[in-house]
Parts: sequence; C-alpha cells; structure tokens
Amino acid sequence: MTSNIAESINIALVLARELSIFEILEQVKLRWNHNYKKEATGIFTPLIEKYQDILIENKAMCTRMMVVQSTEYVHNVNDDGRNFIVRLREKICSYGRFQYEEISCEHAWAVLKSKNLTAYEYCFDLYKSETFLKIYELPIYPLPDIKDWVVPEYILDDVVLPPPFRIQPDRPRKKTRAKGSRELLGSV
Repeated sequence: MTSNIAESINIALVLARELSIFEILEQVKLRWNHNYKKEATGIFTPLIEKYQDILIENKAMCTRMMVVQSTEYVHNVNDDGRNFIVRLREKICSYGRFQYEEISCEHAWAVLKSKNLTAYEYCFDLYKSETFLKIYELPIYPLPDIKDWVVPEYILDDVVLPPPFRIQPDRPRKKTRAKGSRELLGSV
C-alpha cells in the first residue's frame, strides 16, 4: 500500500498498461466503478469489511482493561499494568494506533464501552460503508465506439513523441581496492 495515488493507480492497472487509452478507460470503468459499486451495495455493516474486522478484534482485546475517567473526554486505561491515556474528543490514544489508523483502538474501545458509546462514530469517514457507496454513486458513462469519434484533421496530423530520455542520476558505486593495496596498507 502506498500514499501516492499515481503509484496506486499504476499498481491496480498493471495489466492495462499495454492497452490503448480507450481500452484503459474501459478497464477503469469496469474494474473500479462497476465492481466497487456492486461491492459497496452489498455491505450491511457500518464499516467496510476490512475495518469492521479490525474493530471487532479491538473490541475483543478491550475486555481485560480497566478504565478510570479523568475528565469527560480524557480517560486512563490500564492494560496489563501499563497505563494509556485516551482523549476521545481529539481521537488520540497514547498507544498511537487510534490516531495513526483512525479507527477505535482497543484502549479507545474500552473507554467507549464504559461510556456506552458506539465506536463507529470515532472511525475515519472513509472506512464507513455509506462513504464507500457515495464514492461510486456517480456514473461513468461508456465511451462511443472509436469509429464514431469525430477528431479534427489538425489533431490527426499532429505527431506526439515521448519526452526526451535522460539518464537518471545513480548512486555512486563503491570503489574496490586494487589487488596490491592490502600489501601497501600492511607495510605502513
């Protein structure tokens, strides 16, 4: 997984790279819009399956923890002798998973359980199934057949060349010692 959207798209469309732009667009339409929309309509849990599973696992791990309330939104959670501070309003746990994964960690779950709150409100919106469905609700219309395209003559005559190739700077190679250098070093 990567945070670079271009890399993510390249990885997802690795097989489509050799296709024409028209065929790539059709692959995107079929693969992402159609398949993911179909998947999104079949989700009946508050979170997408992957994050729902993480949340269930975190809920199971919170059963052995003890919660002590400091203020309305700040709590101390004792987990096997270790203390963690959970700040619900900021969605922060001193353990770090709550803010990093943006999903209720086991310590946050223990606090939420003690306050009779639902954990779904404290999860990142992109993990929620309703958001997932909204992403794919906009239709991607099919392209007309290539034979039906009206392309101006000046564009057909235009020659498009790839950018000039430039050798990328490399990391300098390690220099190896000459055969006789060991003897020279030993004599010094």
